[in-house]
Amino acid sequence: MIEFVLDARSKVNTYVQLIQQVKQALRVGLLVPGDQLPKVRDVAQSLAINPNTVLKAYRELEIEGLVEGRPGVGTFVRRTLGGPPLADQAELREDLVAWLRRARTAGLTPEDVIALVETTLRATLAAEAARTQPAASAG
Repeated sequence: MIEFVLDARSKVNTYVQLIQQVKQALRVGLLVPGDQLPKVRDVAQSLAINPNTVLKAYRELEIEGLVEGRPGVGTFVRRTLGGPPLADQAELREDLVAWLRRARTAGLTPEDVIALVETTLRATLAAEAARTQPAASAG
């Protein structure tokens, strides 16, 4: 089961942080169809937030077709966003953990790591897209 964590320093709304965490868990296979999300009341109590904030996040996930609410029972995952199963990602995860340790030793903050990953990802995707574009014909 997913356990939500909030970043109080983040400028991202609380309900959006909850949505992002569910989507991340769906992407890496920590949540799969049929899994139940934590009860709204439990999330609100553990994070010391308004239950309506949790409801808003769960409603948004439901609108996106990722979860479904069952009155009196709870909220359940309908579909995944994942690629390969988590077991197939184990080696990559181990490499990432080792890399994160090196980054921390080098003095990078979590924000530095995120910035480095995002800018590198954008640059890599742009380079791949440029390679796959047909060459412009010289007229």
